[in-house]
Amino acid sequence: MARGNLASMIVQLIATNRPGSNTAKVAAHVAEIYAAKGSPLHIVDLHQLPPEIFSPSSYAEKPASFTQFQEAILKARGVVIVTPEYNGGIPGVFKYFLDMLKFPESFQGTPVTFVGLAAGIWGALRPVEQIEDILIYRRAVIFPERVNISGINDHLDEKGRLKTAELVERLEKQADGFLKFVEKVGR
Repeated sequence: MARGNLASMIVQLIATNRPGSNTAKVAAHVAEIYAAKGSPLHIVDLHQLPPEIFSPSSYAEKPASFTQFQEAILKARGVVIVTPEYNGGIPGVFKYFLDMLKFPESFQGTPVTFVGLAAGIWGALRPVEQIEDILIYRRAVIFPERVNISGINDHLDEKGRLKTAELVERLEKQADGFLKFVEKVGR
């Protein structure tokens, strides 16, 4: 499920369970940026969700295997969400994950920032706005500088690394701003 030390308290949430996704590739680069700034991220990868969380009985009682996912969100001082756009919206698994988290305490008062990516021209604008609406409802504190990446396939090299200098610079600037934001408003 997670890589990194929960003591860092900034969580990166990879908002898809698609194997080998571009989202995971971008998230890896974002994690490197934070680590280089002395703030390694605790990774919550929805690809690692336990299969039993998808049982209808999970609405009433969460399986023990889900506890580490829940605890990461509850303990987070900040959350970096990296999300793709699927069919004009958020991945279904991500919405389901949000539904499985404790309410109202999950995300309440937690600073959140977004990196959205899509093959199309809008760079996951719609799913990021959808997630923002959900997290505002859950009383998260939204950092206003998102990074939306359109035409993601044009920005990855043959190894799946971001190759566009301007884009990497935007991600670094976002990380700098978000780390300061978390220090000011984080719990």
